[in-house]
Amino acid sequence: MGDVAMTVPVIRAFVSQNPKVKITMVSRPFFKSFFDGIDNVTFFGVDLENRHKGFLGLLRLYSDLKQLNIDAIADLHNVLRSKVIRSLFALSGKKVAHTDKGRAEKKALTRAKNKVFKPLKSMVDRHIETFNKLGFSIDLNNPKFPKKAILSEEILIISGKKENQSWIGIAPFAQYESKVYPQDLMQKVIDELALNNSNKIFLFGGGTNEIEILNSFSNNKNNVIVVAGKLNLEQELQLISNLDVMLTMDSGNAHIAAMLGIKTITIWGSTHPFAGFSPFNQPLENCLVSNREKYPLLPTSVYGNKKVAGYEDVMRSISVESVVEKVISVM
Repeated sequence: MGDVAMTVPVIRAFVSQNPKVKITMVSRPFFKSFFDGIDNVTFFGVDLENRHKGFLGLLRLYSDLKQLNIDAIADLHNVLRSKVIRSLFALSGKKVAHTDKGRAEKKALTRAKNKVFKPLKSMVDRHIETFNKLGFSIDLNNPKFPKKAILSEEILIISGKKENQSWIGIAPFAQYESKVYPQDLMQKVIDELALNNSNKIFLFGGGTNEIEILNSFSNNKNNVIVVAGKLNLEQELQLISNLDVMLTMDSGNAHIAAMLGIKTITIWGSTHPFAGFSPFNQPLENCLVSNREKYPLLPTSVYGNKKVAGYEDVMRSISVESVVEKVISVM
């Protein structure tokens, strides 16, 4: 989800600055709402469960896309499936380019020995380079974001109207445990922010287990609302567009909030913003990182999927007070 969200600011800027070019975004149908409302962008949903499943499915996907009279392919994912598609288009004489994910540099950043600790190029900048290879220029120095959505009655039943309140979104989960702020500390963050009745806190997540945890975080506080399981993705995007700040882990929710132009604060455990995955257009000081003096091997992973003995509690080096103070200062 985060990978797709990071393409949105690039696509939005591209069509604004190249108005005579039509973009067909090819991705899973679930992500269609990310691109709704962007001029000159149509969405092609890939059916990975049936028609486009497996190698024969890839051939059918190529055949389906070929009928759209595409002139060039920008492979922003650069994985096996997209490599096959772009190779087939290249063999047919179409111009293709792909995003260099900088895997060797990321390996150097995260390895234990001879670590090269320096900021790497952001994924957004890498995507811009991909379009440059196709002959297009994109300037993201002054990015434009969509307007705040007008909330439907269905959403307002859950959110209530925004009246002299600061709306704070909190997405406390991530794909891997090493990227999740400890539950007891997150509870304290929520409790502290909820003490101010002018704050309304919205908790985002998904799945039965996460909803149970979110309900425990809420603990029946009037100004803490569990959104998970109550809204679909499109409705969540509309609600997020009305937030004053979003507090997340290094996760897809960070990139969703950032693509909508919302002030975004991220908490980092085994991963690090230097890998190029910090939220778009957000200052580095909004990334709260674990203590590298105490844990010098950080970052130990690009995606958080690697465990290192003795590094299970790195996120406890980020104090509750520092998180609360950052949220308040950003608001």
